[in-house]
Amino acid sequence: MFDCYAGKILHVDLSNGEIWSVPLSENWVRNYIGGEGFGAIYLAESLAKGIDGLSAENKLLFACGPLTDTKAPCCGRTVVMFKSPLTGTIGASNVGGAWAPQLKRAGFDMLVVHGQTPNPTYLSINNDEITLHSAEKVWGKTTKETTEIIRQELGNPEAEIACIGEAGEKLVRFATIMVGNEHAAGRGGGGAVMGAKKLKAIAVYGTKARTQIHNNDQFNNAVKKAIQELHNEAFIREELMKYGTPSFFDAMNSLGLVPAYNWQRTTTNFNDSLGHKAYHEKLEVKQDRCYNCPIGCVRLTRIPKGKYEGRSGSGPEYEALAAFGQKLGNKDLYSIVAANYIANDLGLDIISTGQVIATAMEWYEKGIIDQNKTDGLVLSWGNSDAIVEIVERIARRQGTFATLLGEGSLRAAQSIGGDAEKYVMHVKGQEMAADGVRSSKGEALSHMLSPRGADHLRPYGATFDAFGYLEEELGVTERVDPFSEENKDWFKPFEELSMATNLLGVCLFASITLAVKGRTWAELFSNGSGRKYSYIDLFKASERVINIERLFNIREGFSKKDDYLPQRFSTGPAPDGPGKGQVVDQDKLLELVYKIKGWDSQGVPTKEKLSELDLTEIGKKLLG
Repeated sequence: MFDCYAGKILHVDLSNGEIWSVPLSENWVRNYIGGEGFGAIYLAESLAKGIDGLSAENKLLFACGPLTDTKAPCCGRTVVMFKSPLTGTIGASNVGGAWAPQLKRAGFDMLVVHGQTPNPTYLSINNDEITLHSAEKVWGKTTKETTEIIRQELGNPEAEIACIGEAGEKLVRFATIMVGNEHAAGRGGGGAVMGAKKLKAIAVYGTKARTQIHNNDQFNNAVKKAIQELHNEAFIREELMKYGTPSFFDAMNSLGLVPAYNWQRTTTNFNDSLGHKAYHEKLEVKQDRCYNCPIGCVRLTRIPKGKYEGRSGSGPEYEALAAFGQKLGNKDLYSIVAANYIANDLGLDIISTGQVIATAMEWYEKGIIDQNKTDGLVLSWGNSDAIVEIVERIARRQGTFATLLGEGSLRAAQSIGGDAEKYVMHVKGQEMAADGVRSSKGEALSHMLSPRGADHLRPYGATFDAFGYLEEELGVTERVDPFSEENKDWFKPFEELSMATNLLGVCLFASITLAVKGRTWAELFSNGSGRKYSYIDLFKASERVINIERLFNIREGFSKKDDYLPQRFSTGPAPDGPGKGQVVDQDKLLELVYKIKGWDSQGVPTKEKLSELDLTEIGKKLLG
């Protein structure tokens, strides 16, 4: 038993019903800390090369961090990992709520789901009582209905439920796993992995003592420090706490960071329709929060009038406002909110769904497809009715065209042929988030080098070069030029700080604005676990995990050629906004950051780097 850890990993094999647990290893705790670190090393060591993401050989992992279920702020995150059926890369998704704290209270740091079952099933974990149940009665139900029915069946309204909707059941490659109706493990298609296993839901409830802390007094002092750091940060205090993630829309649009019309433009005048002021005036809004979170960025909403009057649910968050709004030329807030509710109820990744539709709309604009191809839908920019309709069709795989889009935009383009692939905005097969890359060359790097495919959060590069933050701990003491491909030394430590939150089990929003410092996270971990970790040690563990994920992808056939953004960003200057005229010199960025990371010219970690990180043996295993 380790302080700050439950001490066990739970395994469930759906193929034969076998259930067992194993002790947590000292090596894992020392080198990988928890959360995504445990998931990355487990997948690297256990998955055979080249398996199909939808096969029984894939594993589905749910991992806690050492700070999960402690007094540390924002400690309710669950890391979900798998081989992605969308991209073929390592899959990693991070979700809020209160699911992970319940798993840890039940006595487990990670759940590993093996195999497939022929019939719909759900899993319940109640401390040491682990049971597989028939899910026939909830198969085909929405995520909200599933949550309510399973809680009733178990007789436990406090059980936390992670479940899929119809999109996961029907193997939409960007299906999500929903937690508590409000939170999505969205990226990479974890919902499709769960659907392929015929696993509808996982209910978890734990009543064991809270996580053991090594030094309570010093830990509590570090907790107070972290909370004060959150309140000291102006954007968190004045924007995120007050308005939630919709507060990002106004700030980002003014900087040319919200893509419009499938990335053909970088800014619009949509703030009056989609900004946080309109959001809070037009919708009925109630604040909500994840487990032990002082920020409370979640928004529960209700549509008060119009054709969608009375519908309610969680969000939309910033990414939904952009994905179903500005990316599609759509100013109709109520249709955006309705599309968001449908995506959550049916279990779709909102980022990929919005981007798939944006690509289809540009195909429609360019004449690559027409109404005969779209099963009658008019996919013109801003057609709000068509947007709401196609979200539902994709989730339910209704019609030939929606079924095709459910394969992801890259596969869809390859099926359509001609120039279709030219308009697909992806990296490694994953659709790009709504975070501009021509007005933030750091954000370009984030999308290019994320191991899970196009991604805006590993790290959120715009923090430094677009928003102008400074952070001595990460080596940024002067304002960074957002349009320059030079001076990217900060990218590596910022990526490591971002990964550290995924190892510890805390929310990235606590660090995305550089509020909670790396030193403070290290104090929390050290005093909680009794292991002396400086922030440099914490970042080294993060670097180790980042390199393992890189090695995993290389083994699966990915290389330098897969680290590029679509050509639009290298050859098509931004037509408007603060970054007008900007393109991305991708070769220059890759050359610079590969060197900073200790990778060779092809993006492969060098023998020296692997030796430095004690990864020589896993490197040999994965690379031969």
